[in-house]
This record gives sequence, structure tokens and C-alpha cells, in this order.
Amino acid sequence: PKGAMNTHANIVFNATFYRDWMQLANNDVVIGVAPFFHITGLIAHIAVAALAGMPIIMFYRFDPGEMLRLTEKWRGSFTVASITVFIALMNFPDIKTRDISSLKKVYSGGAPISPATVENFQEITGAYIHNVYGLTETTSPSHAVPMGGRAPVDADSGALSVGLPIPNTVCRIIDVATGQDLPVGEVGELITKGPQVVAGYWEKPQETANAIRNGYLYTGDVAKMDEEGWFYIVDRKKDMIIASGYKVWPREVEDVLYQHPAVREAGVVGAPDPYRGETVVAYVALKSGYEGKVTSEELIEFCKERMANYKYPRQIEILDELPKTPTGKFLRRELRERTR
Repeated sequence: PKGAMNTHANIVFNATFYRDWMQLANNDVVIGVAPFFHITGLIAHIAVAALAGMPIIMFYRFDPGEMLRLTEKWRGSFTVASITVFIALMNFPDIKTRDISSLKKVYSGGAPISPATVENFQEITGAYIHNVYGLTETTSPSHAVPMGGRAPVDADSGALSVGLPIPNTVCRIIDVATGQDLPVGEVGELITKGPQVVAGYWEKPQETANAIRNGYLYTGDVAKMDEEGWFYIVDRKKDMIIASGYKVWPREVEDVLYQHPAVREAGVVGAPDPYRGETVVAYVALKSGYEGKVTSEELIEFCKERMANYKYPRQIEILDELPKTPTGKFLRRELRERTR
């Protein structure tokens, strides 16, 4: 909507990164599940395929059964997709009978990933989901888990690491109030500088000046870095919930919900509360076979047993599907409107 100006140099740099880091060659086949109008589809499908000489399996619209059929038929080996794609595949009725052994190079980005989802997907398909992180303003990735590596989990927040900064990229965690660099392990805003950062927003000088300062893109994501250089995204600044004066990050609550065997999708938002200021509200979609068998009260109790008192959701609504963007991200805005 703000018209990020992705230059040819931005695109070439990150396409080259994908080719080299994901070890892609002309014997690979891209599963083009991300929309081509989105930065993921543009770089991780079209640009890298052109660079490496790989064919792309194209979709009209994502459907788990069709993706499985085409992956089997054309021996798809590489993809980058939202986590909701992998959740849909994992819960497809005959997933365990399908031959997707060619799918070895699997990446996901664009939304937080629960460690439980990664474990479940690998158990069912044999493929490990490597995390990747970036924005349109970083022309897709600024961080990624190396191919064949495994992302650590942050002991404090339970967040799965989004990886390491990609080559030639400088990343800092700064105090939002002072702009000063924070020590290792401290939580603050992630800012990024590198060859993939856009020149600015089309004909929007004020927005450009706010977002890019001294070459650094201010991402708006709250993050931390550990002593080994792995980065963890805690959540978006704007999604933070203040309940009774305490900070609650939606991703942390969602990760706990995903540990319940019945939960297929989970989205958490804050709702105005006259006593607590805000309270935690969750929306979930259940796996096939659990409809009508699991109650909201049971899920609330499940969270209550595993979280601090101020964090667990006071209200849970069970939906058939959670609202999503065309790229598969959950629409928190619609969930907030529903809550109001």
C-alpha cells in the first residue's frame, strides 16, 4: 500500500542469496505456492528460478490437495510459503499416503511459527520447515535458517528463531525510547541495513524518512538476539497487548494453543477491558474430527495450566476458519473488529 521501491539490485542480491543459501540448482523444482504479486513469490519463486534455471509449478489458487498432486507429479523440491500452507497440508486427510519425498528444501516466513507446528510437520512428512524472515522493504529475506540447520527456541519467550542475518546484512536491536543499542538477550526493535533494503516509498518522503534512517530500516518488529547471533521475533510492536499493566505478546499465547492436539489454527488479539485495560482473546479453528468435541472452556483451561495468570486467554471463540490475507497471513485486524 505504501509502494516500496524494490530496485533491480535489491532483487538480484536476494535472488542470489536464495540460490546459494538454499543450495538451489537447475535440477530443483520450485513449488510456486506464494502469490507472484507478493515479495515472497517475486523473489523466492520467479527471480530465483530465473537465476538458477529452475522450473516453477504454478497454481491458480492454493489448495492443499492440488499442491500435493502437483508436487508428486513434478517432483517439487523447494518452496517458501506461509505457515498456514503447511498447517493445511499437515491436516489434509490423505497426507500420509502421498509421495512428497522430493520436497526437501522447505522454508516459511511472513508470520510467527510455532515450534510444535514444525515438529508435527516433520513427523508427518519428513521435511523440516526452515524459518526465514523479511519484509517487502527488505525485498524478502534479511534473516534465514541455513539449509540443513535447525532453529533454536528462545527459552524465555518460546519463540522459534527466524535465523541468522544473511550475508552483507547488519542487524541491531535498539531501545524504542532512546534509540540506543541493547545488550545481547534484551528485547527491543529490530533495525536492518544491507543491499536488500529498499530505497524508500514511492512519492512518500515522510514515510520514507520515518522508516529508513541512516540506511537502517526500522522494521516495527520487537526482537532479541542470543549470544550465538540467532534472532527471535517476539511480535509486532502494534500487536502487543497490555493486560493489567503487563505486556502480553500474541505469538506466545498462540504457541501454547498450538500445543493442544485439537488446534489447527490460532490467532490472538487484545480486547478493551474496563478493569484490566486490555484482555487476551483467542480465535481457533479445530482439526478435522475435533469439531464439537472440544470446548472453549477446555482450551482456556489448557492455556491457564501452562501460562502466567495475566497471559492466558479469558475468551476463546471457535471458528471454521481464521480470516487470512491472499498470502496466508492471519488478519488480526478482522479479529480485532470481531472482538469489538
